[in-house]
Amino acid sequence: VFKYAVPEQGQISISLYNMLGKEIAKLYNGSQVPGYHSIIWDASKYSSGTYFVKMIAGKFVSTQKIFLDK
Repeated sequence: VFKYAVPEQGQISISLYNMLGKEIAKLYNGSQVPGYHSIIWDASKYSSGTYFVKMIAGKFVSTQKIFLDK
């Protein structure tokens, strides 16, 4: 589960990337209202390892490294 906050209404894009920088999943792409939100990632078809979650909201860009351990 990924939790995040949106300060103002606008377009939000949240994507998952592998270690090679290839986008492997688009977790969310659309407009959201201000507030706290969460996304559930079904990781059952992915192998253990390091991934990156990138969120773009207007001019704000955030990338976080995550580790999937099965």
